[in-house]
Amino acid sequence: MARLRHTNAVVIADSMFPSWPGIETVDLALIYGVPTIPQVLQALLAQWHAGRAWMAEEFLQKNEEATRDEFRTALGTVPIEFEPHLEFKRRVPGAIGLIRTGECRVYTNLILESA
Repeated sequence: MARLRHTNAVVIADSMFPSWPGIETVDLALIYGVPTIPQVLQALLAQWHAGRAWMAEEFLQKNEEATRDEFRTALGTVPIEFEPHLEFKRRVPGAIGLIRTGECRVYTNLILESA
C-alpha cells in the first residue's frame, strides 16, 4: 500500500484467484473464508482513499443480494464499474500489487484505483 500513488491500482482477490507473475502479492488467506474481501476493504479504506473500483459483472449475477449489499457497504462512496470477467482480468497486469484474501464467494475479486 505504501507504493500506491495517484491512479495506481491494487487487486483485492479471493482465495481462488490465480498467482499472477510479476505482481507483488500479499497473501492474507489464513483459512478458507478468512479474511473476507469486505473485511480487507474496511481496513484499507479506513486509511487510504480509492477513486474507483472494478468488478466482474458476473458478481451481480452469481451472488445473492445480501452479498452485493455487503460489498457496496464496504466500498462506501467508491464508485464501482462492472465489466465482463475477461475484461476485468485484462486489467490485472496493470496493478502494482495484489492482496489475496480467504474470500470464498465467486466473482468477488476487485481492482481499486487510487484517487
